[in-house]
Amino acid sequence: MIVEVSTLTTLLLAMVVLFVGKLINRQVSFFRNYDIPEPVTGGLFVSIIIAILHMRGISFSFDSELSSALLLAFYSSIGLSARLSTLIQGGRALMVFLGLLIVLLLLQDFMGITIASMLGLDPVVGLIAGSISLTGGHGTAIAWAPQLQEAFGVENAVELGAVAATFGLVLGGFTGGPLAERLIRKYKLKSNSKEHITIGSRFNEEHELIDAQSTMFALFMIVLAMVLGSYISDYASSNGLFLPEFVGCLFAGILITNLLPLIVPRLQWSGATPSLAMISDVSLGLFLAMSLMAMKLWELAAMAGPLLVILAVQTVMILLFVYFIVFRVMGKDYDAAVMSSGFVGIGLGATSNAMANMTAVTQHYGASLKSFVVVPLAGAFFVDIANSVVLQLFMDMLN
Repeated sequence: MIVEVSTLTTLLLAMVVLFVGKLINRQVSFFRNYDIPEPVTGGLFVSIIIAILHMRGISFSFDSELSSALLLAFYSSIGLSARLSTLIQGGRALMVFLGLLIVLLLLQDFMGITIASMLGLDPVVGLIAGSISLTGGHGTAIAWAPQLQEAFGVENAVELGAVAATFGLVLGGFTGGPLAERLIRKYKLKSNSKEHITIGSRFNEEHELIDAQSTMFALFMIVLAMVLGSYISDYASSNGLFLPEFVGCLFAGILITNLLPLIVPRLQWSGATPSLAMISDVSLGLFLAMSLMAMKLWELAAMAGPLLVILAVQTVMILLFVYFIVFRVMGKDYDAAVMSSGFVGIGLGATSNAMANMTAVTQHYGASLKSFVVVPLAGAFFVDIANSVVLQLFMDMLN
């Protein structure tokens, strides 16, 4: 029996997932102390219940109509929080971070192909369990499946990619925070920023006044960035440049928050406000909750074995790479620790996973504005272009 879940009911269940995650993190100190994102905790718990119901013959089909709008709202709020001074400071860090991501793409594909060959599998399976699904996520895995089927005859490329991407999404959420926690405690790192954190609010802090007027104005700015972002993406596409809509919203937010005070000096808009952070937190939480509660864990069980061996090796590899290389190259400071958690999120899931990891860390230890500029810019746009080039390189080698 398949239960069709409407848009509003999907939203209601996503809220339940968030409340469950908050309850678990509040009751289980491990999840709270090691900065496991609440949507990941609640999403995995609910997806296990859904998997049990599936085994009893009850399946669910969730409506994802609101999911894309929440993602656009989230990236718009990130752009609105980015001041020009922070962007200038993050310029060099962005290039270095992107360079490290390109190295990771090469390592993931090389490692996947090597382990698959050692296990007697088709090397293409290792490529699927590499940067296609891990750094690329579900969208990239689905997008590349037809080409893999045509070039290599891999008939179950979609299923393999979905399993690998799901595995990465879960592991990325459960390992990024603890890794940053380890780095922060070992090197006694502290946030030097006096700004309000980009998403949500810190644990156990007194909340600044969030009234109806400030919330309405922040919401207006987000919707304005979403509308402008859609026009930016459409214009880029009409001129032969594929620009995902959420990247357009990110750029639109950056333009608005930096140009608006110059155009209308009397307008009181500082960018990173508590109201904006609250809306951003809710948008990201609901988006992740919708994504995670819709996971089909039974597909993991159905395709376990050698594929999971490859994914386990990939997970260990990226954690070692981030701990010993990324953290040190990025400056070995608090911002580097926060970006390290984001790096794990990108390498084992998606940019939204990275943002959830960094949100959990900053709610615990304080703001890191540079991280919330560098990571989404690198992970939301540039890495997809680099991944396409790297994947084509390895596909040519396998041919």
